[in-house]
Amino acid sequence: MELMDLTLAQAAQNIQNKKVSPVELVQACLQRIEQYDDQLKTFITVQAESAMQVAKASEAMLMAGHKLGLLHGIPIGLKDNLAVNECRTTAGSKVLANWVPNYDATVSARLRSAGAIFMGKLNMHEFAWGGTSDNPHYGAVRNPWNPSRFAAGSSGGSGAAVAAGMCLGAIGTDTGGSIRLPAAINGITGLRPTYGRVSNHGVIPLAWSMDTVGPMARTAEDCAMMFQTFAGYDRNDPVSARASTEDYLAQLSRSVKGLRIGVVPNYFFHHLQQPVHDAVKQALQVYESLGAEIVEVDIKNIHGNISAQLTIESAEPSTYHQRWLRERPNDYGEDVRLLLEMGEMLLATQYLQAQRYRSLLKAEFMDAFRKVDVFICPTLPFTATEVGAMKVVIENGIEEDMLAAIMQFTGVPSLTGLPSLNVPCGFDPDGMPIGMQIIGKPFDEAKLFNVGAAYQEVTDHHRRRPELEVSA
Repeated sequence: MELMDLTLAQAAQNIQNKKVSPVELVQACLQRIEQYDDQLKTFITVQAESAMQVAKASEAMLMAGHKLGLLHGIPIGLKDNLAVNECRTTAGSKVLANWVPNYDATVSARLRSAGAIFMGKLNMHEFAWGGTSDNPHYGAVRNPWNPSRFAAGSSGGSGAAVAAGMCLGAIGTDTGGSIRLPAAINGITGLRPTYGRVSNHGVIPLAWSMDTVGPMARTAEDCAMMFQTFAGYDRNDPVSARASTEDYLAQLSRSVKGLRIGVVPNYFFHHLQQPVHDAVKQALQVYESLGAEIVEVDIKNIHGNISAQLTIESAEPSTYHQRWLRERPNDYGEDVRLLLEMGEMLLATQYLQAQRYRSLLKAEFMDAFRKVDVFICPTLPFTATEVGAMKVVIENGIEEDMLAAIMQFTGVPSLTGLPSLNVPCGFDPDGMPIGMQIIGKPFDEAKLFNVGAAYQEVTDHHRRRPELEVSA
């Protein structure tokens, strides 16, 4: 098996058994970056020298019988809004183009302690405020399945780098869908954890009341392995939850027989491109064949989620960026500057009504969880569009605004603070990936990994790899 065809879990096992060397893995990743990243624009900063130094040290430790943790010797990429000590951290912006932190974000530190090797900082939508990763400062991230298509965002570099085999796992951040969207569009697995489950310390914020950090990798097992190393309370983050963590890997192989899967038929399967509709419906049939039960649920007020999300996700970033926006407006890309300016025009009453709606929507979902164990819906209603597109056609030939359309399903967990996992579930006629979203109860990420792994055990969508062309 080619090194870059290994899943993160397989690579970790091979490293432990001394069948694969951390040095070999890092060299293979660096070779992929050199071959393909000029075209795909997944990295902002490549830490080639330091990655090789750490890989050699990791190998020496293993030969001496020492293992740091679950990720010992595993090449990982980090979205460029997480602080990494002595590494340029730009948040995909010109404003922070030269910022070099003198500390690690909590997630960065915990990954490092678990033995991960940092390959570099990944490209993203500027300041994470957008869903395309069409970055005016560092280049538009392109989809490995078809470089003329977008990689989604804001963690587009993370999604594309994993799909292209430039790292075995990546860290993304998710406010309105920024882990799940690029995971779906690039054909990988990605988790938005429960709000407060993972520390945001050292992460440049977008919207404080919705920001989360999560893993992106090829499989649910890979994501569980990464998540095991950095989930949990952090006293440096004031909104970090004191909820106990679990052994996420131990529960992966549990049967899903008797699992109650909730669907909201008048929302989850409304306003979709046909291939997306069909792929998710077929995925539900797979679960039924495994013994799960599909339960139709009515969430009375679900239709207001996009408006509420856009209100909150406009007001809070504009608050954070207020000073820079006045002092350095021309250093922002036009799309982000416009969104930040619009956010300052919102009324306090609009923001507060959106927050009230969040409480209502969460209460409705918590009530529904008495009847179901998880919900399953599409991750987004369409597949990858052309790079640079600001509009999308979902049905009836009507063009729609990309930002609102892309959040149709991801906004629900974002507003309610619920955990959700994207799992690849098919491809459209053009060969572009389709993802489904599994939504769980608060702090029940173990169930999401279990449900995702059960599907991946009997399907092969997550095993397929894009055919890449060497950059000219």
